Amino acid sequence: MKNIKLGIIDDDALIVNLLNNFLDSQDDLSVLLTASNGRDCLEKMALLDTIPDVLLMDLKMDEMNGIDTTEHLRQLYPELKIIIITSHYKVSFTGFMLKTGVSAFAPKGISTTELLMIIREVDQRGYYFDQAQLEVIREQLSSKFPKPVLEDENNLSEREQEVLILLCQQKTAQEIGDKLFITKRTVEGHKNNLFIKTGAKNIAGLVIYALQNGIIVADDLPII
Repeated sequence: MKNIKLGIIDDDALIVNLLNNFLDSQDDLSVLLTASNGRDCLEKMALLDTIPDVLLMDLKMDEMNGIDTTEHLRQLYPELKIIIITSHYKVSFTGFMLKTGVSAFAPKGISTTELLMIIREVDQRGYYFDQAQLEVIREQLSSKFPKPVLEDENNLSEREQEVLILLCQQKTAQEIGDKLFITKRTVEGHKNNLFIKTGAKNIAGLVIYALQNGIIVADDLPII
């Protein structure tokens, strides 16, 4: 089983220690980094030979909050997946978090079972939203009907659009390859082209692009 490398950023030392001990005890998880705020995280990340796959980060922190830290991390480490876990959780923030590049958004009161599920879904598929969050995304987009985009306007081939839709539906490269009868390597090539053509930095960015350009609608986003 793949070893998912994690980072934990929170200004509550007790929470950091508890999460560190719990997550590091899982067979498929290892904690590479702990930090007390965004600035501390950026400084420590710069010293690592291998960066984490997934960061668990608080929203409100001294020195640099979770939103500002996410913006910096997206520029420096576009493949990094970020899960915001906060006591300041409001489901109405979901759309903003998605736009910012956050892969998942959760309250600190979630169970350990749910936390593990979210980490694994984000690592494998790029993002995670529950039913309530998807409802918010639908409502926030309902007043912004996108202009239909023709192929020559978005410069995506029919195959690239097919891959984009499946990525937004949380399909893995292997699952997409099986569905479209192409190799996993070919899927990865299409995905790289999508990042280049859309300017997206991660899967969450591709979701935003697809929603804004009418390639998918919010109802097409899956509920786990």
